[in-house]
Amino acid sequence: MMAMVMALNALAIDSMLPALPAIGEGLGVTVANDRQYVISVYLLGIGFGSLVYGPLSDRFGRKGVLVPALFAYIAFSIGCGLATSFPMLLALRFGHGLVSAALGVIVIAVIRDLFSGDAMAKRLSMIFLVFMIVPIIAPTLGAGIVAIADWRAIFIVLALMGGVMLLWLRRLPETLDPADVRPLDLKTMWAGWATVTRHRRAAGYMIASGMMQGSLYGYLNSSEQIIDEVFGAQSWFPLIFACVAIGIAIANFSNAAIVERFGARRVSQTAVFAFMATSIAQIFAATSGAETLGMFTALMMVNVGLIGFIGSNFGSIAMEDFGHMAGIASSYQSFAKTLLAAVVGATIGQQYDGTTLPLAYAFLISAVVGLALVYWAERGRLFTRPGTAPKNPF
Repeated sequence: MMAMVMALNALAIDSMLPALPAIGEGLGVTVANDRQYVISVYLLGIGFGSLVYGPLSDRFGRKGVLVPALFAYIAFSIGCGLATSFPMLLALRFGHGLVSAALGVIVIAVIRDLFSGDAMAKRLSMIFLVFMIVPIIAPTLGAGIVAIADWRAIFIVLALMGGVMLLWLRRLPETLDPADVRPLDLKTMWAGWATVTRHRRAAGYMIASGMMQGSLYGYLNSSEQIIDEVFGAQSWFPLIFACVAIGIAIANFSNAAIVERFGARRVSQTAVFAFMATSIAQIFAATSGAETLGMFTALMMVNVGLIGFIGSNFGSIAMEDFGHMAGIASSYQSFAKTLLAAVVGATIGQQYDGTTLPLAYAFLISAVVGLALVYWAERGRLFTRPGTAPKNPF
């Protein structure tokens, strides 16, 4: 259930990708890179919206916030489908992202209500595994809808899926412990945000996660143009995107199987080093003049797959010490890393110049910055287990 709640966000992003040319044509967009804003503004909305849903769910309960957010998700989906201009669509997509932020924040808070440490990382990996089914099928769904109807019909499908989840959520129990109910006031929220910000390990992993996620968003923003313009394979886009998504699905499945044995730190930090190595290989391929679609897809499968070992583990490490304030902590961390990732991803996407080189450089830079942040967060001690990590978090 939680995986499919999160999947509504993926559906609202990935089903748009093959429809971007049709959206641009239908709403008079003349600059190809501007079509990427349909994705970017939604992600920005998620970033800003993430800040409020944690405190709300700490006061009114997880289910008490999630259900109204889904009603709003349906309303904005319908509104986007009725947009008559590109600026209007972008404004509605931002609002859609604002309400959709509740989906990711509350899912993480629900899991933190029930689990902690490596056990939490394992459950998050299982959720992301199911969640990743959507990026595998969503571009095909979007392309199919555009082929037989109109791009506006995609938003009707989003509204229908939101309705299905509302019915399913009737089975969700309230997971917030009454002892952890927190008052809804600015002083309490500021105190919670300040606690997370001052927490060295949480802040380091939170920002590092945002950088790594930003590289993924950069790929999402420019993927349709790369496949179409660099490799001339627009009709293959849903299949190529699905192949890359399979890489991250395999990674999440593998992470769920190994994280409790080796520890979230060892798995995720090893993945960052592997990500750097693969990024260097991408740069060589992009500058060789002989890069093929198969080569690009294989390297993207590896690197995007490695993000599967990084995201859920970084998130669980950053949440380790906040079981008593899971809603506020999850909300603030989602706000910070998603907003950072959206800005980084939009910047990467706008660097697209008809080659894959800007994306390859961006992947390497994100990995280097992410590793430096983790090194700082762990006070120079990498590959530790929870019992051997630095005990002073500040």
